[in-house]
Amino acid sequence: MTTTQAELKEFEEQADRWFLENKPANPGFILPETFMEVGTDSQFEFLRDWQNKVYENGYVGMAWPKEYGGGGVDQVFQDIATKAMAKHRVPFLPNTIGLNWAGPLILMMGSDADKAKYIKGILSAEDIWCQGFSEPDHGSDLGSAQCKAVKDGDEYVVNGSKIWTSLGSYAKYMILLARTSQQSSSKYAGLSFFLAPMQAEGIEPRPIKKLTGEYGFCQTFFNDARIPASCMMGNEGEGWKVAMATLTFERGATGGQAGGLAMMDLTIDDIVELARRAKRNGRPAIEDAHVRNELVDLITESQNNSLMAARAKVPALASDWPTSISLSGKLRSSELKRRMCQFAISLQGANGARYVSKDAVDGGMWQRSYLNAFSGTIGGGTTQIQHNIIGERVLGLPKG
Repeated sequence: MTTTQAELKEFEEQADRWFLENKPANPGFILPETFMEVGTDSQFEFLRDWQNKVYENGYVGMAWPKEYGGGGVDQVFQDIATKAMAKHRVPFLPNTIGLNWAGPLILMMGSDADKAKYIKGILSAEDIWCQGFSEPDHGSDLGSAQCKAVKDGDEYVVNGSKIWTSLGSYAKYMILLARTSQQSSSKYAGLSFFLAPMQAEGIEPRPIKKLTGEYGFCQTFFNDARIPASCMMGNEGEGWKVAMATLTFERGATGGQAGGLAMMDLTIDDIVELARRAKRNGRPAIEDAHVRNELVDLITESQNNSLMAARAKVPALASDWPTSISLSGKLRSSELKRRMCQFAISLQGANGARYVSKDAVDGGMWQRSYLNAFSGTIGGGTTQIQHNIIGERVLGLPKG
């Protein structure tokens, strides 16, 4: 059944009204900008309750199958709802890994039993997910993972550790990449992928204190932890293929995510507003020619990213370099945010050095955003890795 423009307009007005009327009041404590900064119980409970409310009112997972807890409608409805969330700057949905990586993966590769078991809990935030890919000695080199999973009857015994497991202290499940064989023809062939329960005995997440003073990251230790063999995704030794599929969701190169805000994003309009308030030689900084030139560059790049995202949805406009837009999206957006925050701090002059002081501009928001922006340039493959991927897969350049 074809959706009419009148129906879309009616839904747009409905969603806009709902988020305007239901935007949560200030909780009285600092809210994180992304799931990678959730470090206190009060932050976590506030954000989980918010996601549950959004789900119960039908504004997330709208395009996911209805039989598993989704809305079962066209993706355009979810796009409208997500746009309304951004417009009203409501809190982000904290189950980022579940909504954007694990959930789409399960819908694409999982069994009917997997979908029935996991999908609704992902959407409602009842079941929080974390990622178990990186290791202390093998950051971007996932193929060299040494965390071991040894088959023992109908279980696997896991030993080793994973790092940067955001929300690990609150998660019920982890997407886990572990080595099940040391005798394979290549390092990639010996890996397997698990939807691992975090409550198993022998699994211990330990929070890591960041430079910002927050505890969003964890290192998770496995000490003879037993997980069901049934939680393996795909076959033994095929984990690399599953992990690569997961990363295409994380990088936004493949669609199918549940929708909703994954972060509280700063916009170019925020930078312009700050430039109007900041002072240079007693005058608004925006009147300075050098500041205006830098602003124009950032505005142009921001607009370019928006147009590229729109272009990617029109196959005829993306056929010259297939996958180039989707593969470069994560690189372009993460680096732009880092430079926007850096520029915002430079506008503050000496005040830019204040972060936790009561005199910090906007409560130190820009400094915190700048420090946290680096996680976006690392997660899902560092900026350097993204350059390599684009060079090899889009431009056809040789490896190395």
